[in-house]
Amino acid sequence: MSATSEKPAENSPLDPGLAARLTRNPDGLVCAVVQQWDTRELLMVGWMDDEALHRTLTSGRVTFWSRSRQEYWRKGDTSGHVQWVKAVALDCDGDALLVTVDQVGAACHTGDRTCFDADRLKVVTGPVLTPNASRNLSQNPSQSEESPA
Repeated sequence: MSATSEKPAENSPLDPGLAARLTRNPDGLVCAVVQQWDTRELLMVGWMDDEALHRTLTSGRVTFWSRSRQEYWRKGDTSGHVQWVKAVALDCDGDALLVTVDQVGAACHTGDRTCFDADRLKVVTGPVLTPNASRNLSQNPSQSEESPA
């Protein structure tokens, strides 16, 4: 089985043009990254098939496909922590969605605001560039300006 499926799901409820642009994994799913609309805080990641995406686009609430329970779930139906859809964007190669929402309460099933609060990994970081330095770096990659840490 290939790593991705560019073929639209049979009987997809999505507009045929959108369905054709999606690049699904072997299970027919697309990764959905969820972000708070005003603060740009990264909240969580979930998975959507064509039906979950259709429900999200047409209902104003975010619907996911639960890989563990093998069923649809609408964020907030049991917890009250609703995600109100503000926008949905498809990435350049069709294999990820950015869902901007107005999150009510916690996004994580643990009760944390985001699913990314728990474990910060040790990492070597790159320089912090000023806007001018970023522009200059793209024009001349051998030079960079670092701002003080």
